[in-house]
Amino acid sequence: MGKEIMEKKSISGRESLKDKRVRAALVYEKFIKSYLDLRCTLNYKTPFQLLVMTILAAQCTDERVNKVTKPIFAQYPGPEELLTVLTSKLEQMIHSCGFYRAKAQNIHKTCKALVEEFSGKVPGTMEELLKLPGVGRKTANVILGECYGVPGVIVDTHCTRLARRLGFTRQEDAVKIEHDLMRIWEKETWTLFSHCMVFHGRAVCNARSPKCSACCVRELCPFPDSREGARIAQ
Repeated sequence: MGKEIMEKKSISGRESLKDKRVRAALVYEKFIKSYLDLRCTLNYKTPFQLLVMTILAAQCTDERVNKVTKPIFAQYPGPEELLTVLTSKLEQMIHSCGFYRAKAQNIHKTCKALVEEFSGKVPGTMEELLKLPGVGRKTANVILGECYGVPGVIVDTHCTRLARRLGFTRQEDAVKIEHDLMRIWEKETWTLFSHCMVFHGRAVCNARSPKCSACCVRELCPFPDSREGARIAQ
């Protein structure tokens, strides 16, 4: 199939794993050229801050999390300091992030685990991170990729939507999507490719009204010609 832009018929048909890998590489190249400021949009300074912010980011915008956590970290920069805050007070501080009771409890439990089990440091392995309350594979992959240089596929709502529209997976479960993408994407691109999906999902390929005509990977995507794409375009 080579590196040339593929015709729609070759994408929409039954595609081999090899062909998906070739197409994914082309998609990645297009994204990299289109989004020059690719980065995590959470404004963190330490692995601990990113950990807390990622917990708060569930069902909440990064913009809101950045605003809410700035005064918190100014006064409570580490797990030891944040543990001194009463859960009820922390709930008030993070209220606007949504699900504040569950998030406050998870943050407190995570701070306690960091202090008691990891000497106040955020661990750098998937196995250890998953032991922390409120931390799933998505959060763990964010920490590993951003703070420890360990590539990881970060499956959020944008990644889920785009991965399915791009034909890289048919799964709906985040873990299964992650495993599908790990087989298709080049390992060294995992973290940055994940950021590409977020940027493109926000700017172009949104849930309700994707701007397919302005999409930089339209020629590489089966979605505009799919039943769902046709339905949304109506």
